[in-house]
Amino acid sequence: MKKVMYMVGAIIILSLILIVASIFLKSNSKEAKDSGEVNKMNSQSKTEFNVVEDNKLKQNLRDYIQNEPKLKGALMGISIRESNTGEILFDNMGDIRLRPASNMKILTATAALSVLGENFTFPTMVQTDGKQRDDKLEGNLYLAGKGDPTLLPADYDYFAQELKAQGIETIEGDIIADDTWFDDVRLSPDMIWSDEHFYYGSQVSALTVSPNEDYDTGTVIVEIIPTKEGERPFVTVSPETAYIIIENTAITGAKNDEEDLKVEREHGGNTITIQGVIPVDSANQREWMAVWEPTNYALDLFQQALKKYEISWKGTVKTGQSPKQTTVLITHESMPLSELLIPFMKLSNNGIGEILVKEMGKRVRGEGSWEKGIEVLEEELQKLGVNIDTILIRDGSGISHVSSIPPNELSNLLFTIQNKEWFPEFLNSMPVAGKEDRMIGGTLRNRMHDHSVQAKTGTINGVSTLSGFLETNNGNKLVFSIMVNNLLDEDDGKLIEDKIIEIIVNDR
Repeated sequence: MKKVMYMVGAIIILSLILIVASIFLKSNSKEAKDSGEVNKMNSQSKTEFNVVEDNKLKQNLRDYIQNEPKLKGALMGISIRESNTGEILFDNMGDIRLRPASNMKILTATAALSVLGENFTFPTMVQTDGKQRDDKLEGNLYLAGKGDPTLLPADYDYFAQELKAQGIETIEGDIIADDTWFDDVRLSPDMIWSDEHFYYGSQVSALTVSPNEDYDTGTVIVEIIPTKEGERPFVTVSPETAYIIIENTAITGAKNDEEDLKVEREHGGNTITIQGVIPVDSANQREWMAVWEPTNYALDLFQQALKKYEISWKGTVKTGQSPKQTTVLITHESMPLSELLIPFMKLSNNGIGEILVKEMGKRVRGEGSWEKGIEVLEEELQKLGVNIDTILIRDGSGISHVSSIPPNELSNLLFTIQNKEWFPEFLNSMPVAGKEDRMIGGTLRNRMHDHSVQAKTGTINGVSTLSGFLETNNGNKLVFSIMVNNLLDEDDGKLIEDKIIEIIVNDR
């Protein structure tokens, strides 16, 4: 009997345990289900919030585009992408080809990094086809350029100094400047006549010189200094060169006179005329002027340096091609491409852009021309995901009014290159908004001080562009391209771009 009672008791206890366990499991299941519902609701809420944000951004951008008076009759291209996925968040005329101005440099820089590499340098050689006997060089002396845009007057001085250090005092033959690494076409196809005498329209040669470390190739700096009222202002040219002739008919005006100077270079020559008025209390005025035939400009500086170090020559000074068999006396290498991109992109240096295009053509196609260089550029862009069937490229700097690119293609390129090993060098070359140092802030140093923007600017007549990377106030990282064409005043484009950036960083 006791045994039966024990069994009944055990059964009752076991039943109670099973009942409690069942209740506990049901409770946990409900909590898990409730938790899953909460997570699902949170995820749905977050998605809905992003959608609301995106809709707000789109609406505010469209309202601005429709209501901005300066955009009446203009073309407004915008493409905005998520930085990590490439998803297009907003586009307006995103697939319409528009003139990029200096946003073209983004394409040139990415192709150059891909083709030439971040460590690429430009060599310049001093060589001879003769032999040195005592202090005489029995043969010709060749100055052979291969496109280096960073050669300064001091480098030509170095060449002469080094020749002197090697014991050379007399050159029995000729002094020959060799610029045949590139072709002899000096100006890009769409260069307009009114630009060609300024630094941004300078001629391209494989042997050139820049007046300072902005590296505006083939240019001189003309400085105009007021003197006494009614007298001619004083004019200097840097570097000093007999290659330039100055015709100064300007006048130093009274204190209240309006400054009205006109500085021009004649087509086909190197006479620079200075006309107009500079007030007596005015600061000195400087203009960077392009020379005609930069190879001869470089050759003039080399001659000056040889004379400085008392090296004479018996032959003539001319241009020509080095023979295949020469002895290299001096080799000079430029800074690497990773460093050269800084003045190219931050200062929007046109000359460097055109040299990079010709160099790509020479290295890959064996011809340093715009035609072959652009072929190589387009091939590399295609590898980087750009649809080259919908773009038109005519140069490497963006000074052309014919080149055209859809904003979506430009933003897609910027998205794609983020995974390239050379991307840090590319990003480092982009102007940083609000940073006063010219080699950091570049063309954005006086803009958008309160926003995190790193982007390339662009300006030609009627065109203003801005493309790059930004971080919103909420920490979202975006890729963007803004291209405004057919403006009545391209300066208005900068205010328009800044307003669009403000909308993006605040609404996303």
